Amino acid sequence: MLVPDPKTVRTLLTRYASLRIAQAERMRPTTARELDDVSYTLCVMMHTTDVAEAVARADALLSAAGRTDPDGETGLPLAV
Repeated sequence: MLVPDPKTVRTLLTRYASLRIAQAERMRPTTARELDDVSYTLCVMMHTTDVAEAVARADALLSAAGRTDPDGETGLPLAV
């Protein structure tokens, strides 16, 4: 199984959260469609069909990627 890039996952999670907030503040069809698109993409990347499970898996992935190794490195590349 391929592991998604943590930076891409972080970007998707941020976008997902922003859209959820925007949708809660004011319901708009364009925001709803964009939220659906981001939710779908997150589910595909995390290999699930449930957005709550996708968010949980994404959080776990980012948590694992952010752990510091014995040399003090985060495990994430410095260059993009």
